[in-house]
Amino acid sequence: MPETPRRPDSRYGNRPTMKDVAARAGVGLKTVSRVVNGEPGVTPETERRVQESIEALGFRRNDSARVLRKGRTASIGLVLEDLADPFYGALSRAVEEVARAHGTLLINGSSAEDPEREQELALALCARRVDGLVVIPAGDDHRYLEPEIKAGVATVFVDRPAGRIDADCVLSDNYGGAREGVAHLIARGHRRIGFIGDMPRIHTAAERLRGYRTAMQDAGIPVEDAWMSLGATDPQRVRHAAEEMLSGPEPVTAVFSGNNRVTVTVIRVLAERTRPVALVAFDDLELADLLQPGVTVVAQDAAALGRTAAERLFRQLEGGLATPERIELPTRLIARGSGELPPAD
Repeated sequence: MPETPRRPDSRYGNRPTMKDVAARAGVGLKTVSRVVNGEPGVTPETERRVQESIEALGFRRNDSARVLRKGRTASIGLVLEDLADPFYGALSRAVEEVARAHGTLLINGSSAEDPEREQELALALCARRVDGLVVIPAGDDHRYLEPEIKAGVATVFVDRPAGRIDADCVLSDNYGGAREGVAHLIARGHRRIGFIGDMPRIHTAAERLRGYRTAMQDAGIPVEDAWMSLGATDPQRVRHAAEEMLSGPEPVTAVFSGNNRVTVTVIRVLAERTRPVALVAFDDLELADLLQPGVTVVAQDAAALGRTAAERLFRQLEGGLATPERIELPTRLIARGSGELPPAD
């Protein structure tokens, strides 16, 4: 009868080995290895005994040596803008799901829209020898990553393109989505349409402003400077911009808000007014369909962005990609009522 080893006590750092499993099951190490790795050549009865021994001993395969033999650490890094933003939460979760499917750990951090912090985080992750990086850029110069990319760190940029280097990126159609959203308001009779967006140096904000301008130009509507406001998305700044546009002898009759954080403040401002003002928002947001009226949005798929970027990253790691590409995912206009209000004057 084979010797049954005492189950190791994890409190003291002892872990069962394949040798322990083999001794308990009465088989050779090679047989245990075949069962653990799903290889053929083991009878059902032997496999059953090995699996029972694995379960009884609490054996877990240690992938470290196998991964290191491939020159990999089975970890990737994700540099986000803001971990508290629901949009980036959905994106992060999608990246993590793809990483998990590849047996890889995800490590993430937030740049807080600070280019120096972004660089610090990205290089810190590289110093920890992550296999790849998914980066939502805060800055517009990513030459600091060139040595890391040349050294083999797979890198994909998401939501915004890299600056001053040629790299894979996965984006939403910010320009087309904004153009469609503003055209939707124009089709409802609006001519004085305000735009409130994020800081103009940010790619997404600049592209959405470009879409707004193009839609207005297509309709032959001159755009006044007072109708546009770009800057930080803090509530105080956005509130001031919205109140300015909604005041005076010829206030705007509609607002196009540039992202979900801007939209929340704009909704609060509009709720304080008696005169109905139409609203179309870029980015969907929680409970938007429950408000009265529901908020019409240009929705982008945050999960698809994260999933596509992560899948691209692992294709790089597997050597399946030759040249960097720019992938642009479509947006979707969802009409819920706020963007369908006619001009009040």
